[in-house]
Amino acid sequence: MGEIRKIMTSNIEACTMLDNVFEVAVKMKENDVGAIPIVDGETLVGMITDRDIVVRGVAEKKPGSSKVEEIMSSQLVTVSPETSADEAARLMAEHQIRRLPVVEGNRLVGIVSLGDLALNPQSDSQAEIALTEISEHDQTNLQ
Repeated sequence: MGEIRKIMTSNIEACTMLDNVFEVAVKMKENDVGAIPIVDGETLVGMITDRDIVVRGVAEKKPGSSKVEEIMSSQLVTVSPETSADEAARLMAEHQIRRLPVVEGNRLVGIVSLGDLALNPQSDSQAEIALTEISEHDQTNLQ
């Protein structure tokens, strides 16, 4: 399987530390995505997923006007554009994540999702294995 740069999404909508949770949710809706990177200039500083909004925001009764830093994940697993798709799938499975920010230095240049890996015609079974492991983990958390 090839490098992530060949399959990543590079046209990324991001929010900044000046945005609030409501603005992130609106951007998710407008772009039909489940995760928004948070940047400071071009530097990736965090990510907010739809699940973060529910678990760290709504469930903790935080208003939509809350700062993004209150609910974003800042300890991120990232890859470089040269990372192999196999390695990206392995990292996703290991860390139980569905999306990986792609960075050069600290600069956000793309995002790769499990869906990107699964749709890659050169994909081997790594994406399928990662998805299975993450889905099984999600199911055990629901019980």
